[in-house]
Amino acid sequence: MTGGAICLGVTRSTAGRIWRFRLEDDSRATALAQRIGVPESVARILAGRGFDGPEADRHFDSTLKAWMPDPSSIAGLDAAAARLADAIAANEPTAVFGDYDVDGGASSAMVIRYFRALGRSLRLYIPDRLTEGYGPSPAAMRRLAEEGARLAITVDCGAQAFEALAAAAGAGLQVVVADHHLMGAGAPPALAIVNPNQPRDESGLGHLCAAGVVFMLLAGVNRELRRRGWFAAEGVAEPDLRRLLDLVALATVCDVVPLTGLNRVFVRHGLKMLEEGGNAGLAALARVAGLKDKLRASHFGFALGPRVNAGGRVGRADLGALLLASDDPAFAEAAALELDRYNQERQAIEAMVLQDALAAVERSGPGRGLVAASGENWHPGVIGIVAGRLKDRYDLPSAVFALEGDLARASLRSVSGVDLGSAVGAAKAAGLLLTGGGHRMAAALTAERGRLGDVVAFLEEALAPEVERRSDRGVFRIDAVVGPLALTPEFYDRVERAGPYGAGNPEPVVAVPDARIVDARIVGQNHVSIVAMCGGVRLKAIAFRAAETPLGEALVRRSGSLHLAGKLLANDWQGQRRIELSVEDAAPV
Repeated sequence: MTGGAICLGVTRSTAGRIWRFRLEDDSRATALAQRIGVPESVARILAGRGFDGPEADRHFDSTLKAWMPDPSSIAGLDAAAARLADAIAANEPTAVFGDYDVDGGASSAMVIRYFRALGRSLRLYIPDRLTEGYGPSPAAMRRLAEEGARLAITVDCGAQAFEALAAAAGAGLQVVVADHHLMGAGAPPALAIVNPNQPRDESGLGHLCAAGVVFMLLAGVNRELRRRGWFAAEGVAEPDLRRLLDLVALATVCDVVPLTGLNRVFVRHGLKMLEEGGNAGLAALARVAGLKDKLRASHFGFALGPRVNAGGRVGRADLGALLLASDDPAFAEAAALELDRYNQERQAIEAMVLQDALAAVERSGPGRGLVAASGENWHPGVIGIVAGRLKDRYDLPSAVFALEGDLARASLRSVSGVDLGSAVGAAKAAGLLLTGGGHRMAAALTAERGRLGDVVAFLEEALAPEVERRSDRGVFRIDAVVGPLALTPEFYDRVERAGPYGAGNPEPVVAVPDARIVDARIVGQNHVSIVAMCGGVRLKAIAFRAAETPLGEALVRRSGSLHLAGKLLANDWQGQRRIELSVEDAAPV
């Protein structure tokens, strides 16, 4: 879908894009505006996100009860819940094995918090990215068994760990897998696999991140223990799972899964939990990141998540999970400061790798279906972020390979409408990869260095048809045209009803027509701060990281009037709220 009519006649913006209205049928907005009594500009935003259909009222009803499905709908969940209930009742030695990213760390912390609420402890195992790689290994499983663990729960990993789970079985260690990554026809030898993306699952919950899957699993464990009468018999209060939703929200946003349906509700309630300050680790991270205003979903992605991730990327792999699991304010503060230092180190390494990657792409040029770059000894902890930067710059799926010895390790990121996980799965099935897996928007792989060219060519060939079928390439979607007088706190609050925003539920973009730039200056790290006059009304706006881009040059040049397009910013200062614009594109009038 390309969207509706061309907006403000813009067929080539400063970014070389066509502006099109997101909504194709204006009558949908008109009808919704009349039905719920909002301005048509607000109705256009809501209708463009499905808030005018048969389930519109359900969208506005964001209660967890209205959206929470039966946990048993996920294949394997009842068996997994029963085994975890057995372990809790018998106080068996149990371990949780998580991935080293935000989703894995948050999922691990959720399991630890749940067990702790029942008076049980867990062994946490997060593998080192550099020395152990992704997911459970045979050595790690044997180590847990040797330490005495009888049960291991793998979170955000394990769905394709055939050798590791076979080793666990041989060592007498039972494994429950809670994952969301795509699976093939076969399954590793686990006691139970809880994964809505396994072939036999009919739950329709494949959009959940691992933390969402873990939340469903813990709901199943709660129900099983209640059915057995365990809480009453032991005199233990049933854990309030809503207290874990801040971690589910963090992982949902950072793992870039669609913020629609149940995911959207998870994030809305997670933000409420975060406001109440229940998680000491998240509260400490927010302080370290300098977040003083009311937290939004976007803060998970650009402020909190990168710091949780930093330990797994360039520092101590388990520190993020330990922080999120901690109730000790002193430990949380110290861990948050350490993660912040790791994050600064990550940013410096990332900048160097990005510069080299951009230079490599400029030399070779992007392909039809993939932009790929490789470099000697690039830090594996930052190649995923660099892949995301390349994806944004070239609007193509991206792959960044770190070359070391005989191996090429890659992180890959995709664009809307292109299934990256399936392409990587096909490359693995074709025998081109040593390891590989992921989901639609992100994946990782390891290949022999000598086969790097074959891997890139295979992915290029697999992805090119999907890229070429994308109807939104080169299109910038506009939700509504508004004047600066309409950008009021009331307008902002009404728009927020369709949030939280993120992947699958994009943040609204409004166009402000005929703006004359009267002041423009570069601030911070290449941001352009502007003041514009629109028909005698003053508008403040900022274009983030735009100073060295065509957009930034157009703003700083201040020649002629511009149509501005961007997202809403709420600036709270001295008890007053002012709505500004985060400019993402512009076009000459």
